[in-house]
Parts: sequence; C-alpha cells; structure tokens
Amino acid sequence: MAANQERNFYREAAALLAAARSGTLASTTAAGLPHAALVTPALDAGGAPILLLSDLAAHTRNLRANPACALLVTGAPVDDNPQTAPRLLLSGTAELLSDDADADANARARFLRAHPYASQYVGFVDFHLWRLAVSDAHYVGGFAAAARLQIAALQHEINRLLENTSG
Repeated sequence: MAANQERNFYREAAALLAAARSGTLASTTAAGLPHAALVTPALDAGGAPILLLSDLAAHTRNLRANPACALLVTGAPVDDNPQTAPRLLLSGTAELLSDDADADANARARFLRAHPYASQYVGFVDFHLWRLAVSDAHYVGGFAAAARLQIAALQHEINRLLENTSG
C-alpha cells in the first residue's frame, strides 16, 4: 500500500487517456441489454473524450436513444498477467457535437491528429463527432492499485498534460 500512496493516479490516468488510440464504448440497447464496441477516442480542446461515430453503428443508435455510456481505455500489461495493465473507466453521457462550424472544425482537427487514417471517412454524411461528458472515473493502475477519481481533479490533470504537450 505504501507504493500506491506515492503514485499519482490522476497523472497516470490522464496520460493513459491522452495516449489511448482505442477503447471500449459501453452503451445500452433499446431492450436494456449492454452493448460494447471498439472505438477510437481523442481529446477535444477542453480535454474531454471525443469519438467519431457512424450513424450506421449499433452503438450510435443506442446513444441516440439513451446517451448514458462508459468508455474503457487500457494500457499495456507489464508482464503476462493482463491485470497488470493500467485502465481507466469513464462513465457519463454522450453528446452529439453541435453543427457549429468552428467548434466542429476544431474537434475534427484534434480527432484527425490522433487518428490521421480517419481522414478517409471523416467527411462522410453518416459520421459525426460525439463528446463524452464524464460524471464518474475509476482508475486501476495495475494489480491491486485502484481509485475512484474526482472528475475536477482528473480534468485539471488532463488540461495540464495537454498544455504541456501542445507547446
């Protein structure tokens, strides 16, 4: 336990989220069943996770009906035990980004910096950017190292990280 007290879970979680190139989005079907899908997150200018989702995808239909969702991002395990992998679970609601051209262009540019291959389909009419409004965060820094994170403190650390990497 003493080792955990010396760790900065907020810094670790922010770095994991900023580096994440894939994650698992959990949503709920119209029948109330859980649904999980592979997604590719990026961070908007405020440090919130953004996703580029197709209207044709089941998870997008789920979010339109019920925006409650969760995003799990996972790092690499330190050994053969997958439980040594750091992971961050963000729960909240998905919000379709507005049609404001400037806001959309900024979010789109940030998404494409993280996922340049998406330039092949980002302009398709059925693809839209969504933002996750995070209301709960749980970080596991490896085996037997976990903490529920305060959203404001996590957001502060994400913004600090973004400021240090954008300059």
